[in-house]
Amino acid sequence: MVDALGNPLRFELTGGQAHDSVQGYEILQTIELTMKQVLADRAYDTNAIRALLKEQEAIPVIPGKKNRRVKPKYDRDLYKERYLVECFFNKVKKYRRLATRHDKKACTFQAFLTLASIFVWLAWFEDTP
Repeated sequence: MVDALGNPLRFELTGGQAHDSVQGYEILQTIELTMKQVLADRAYDTNAIRALLKEQEAIPVIPGKKNRRVKPKYDRDLYKERYLVECFFNKVKKYRRLATRHDKKACTFQAFLTLASIFVWLAWFEDTP
């Protein structure tokens, strides 16, 4: 999860067989989302996530899956800002150790991902006037 500027807020490691929307739902449950916009890709277009966002009075900016009969409306212009998530992944992949999954243990991989996230935040503070 990243903020509106593409800076990391929270991440969870999952197994390769786990779907992202399950973990995304659990993360969204722990965050106060009242009157906030939640940008996510089609993989997060589940009834459970949409119900959670409605319950918390958040604004979903999630395009509908291809197999939905009734496509939900979303702000296409705002959805374009989701590229910041991809920018974060690109920033972190500069570290070869993460890009090549050099660390085999989850604890060491997560530790280095945390360190790389700190570097991303420090770079942002360096660019801020």
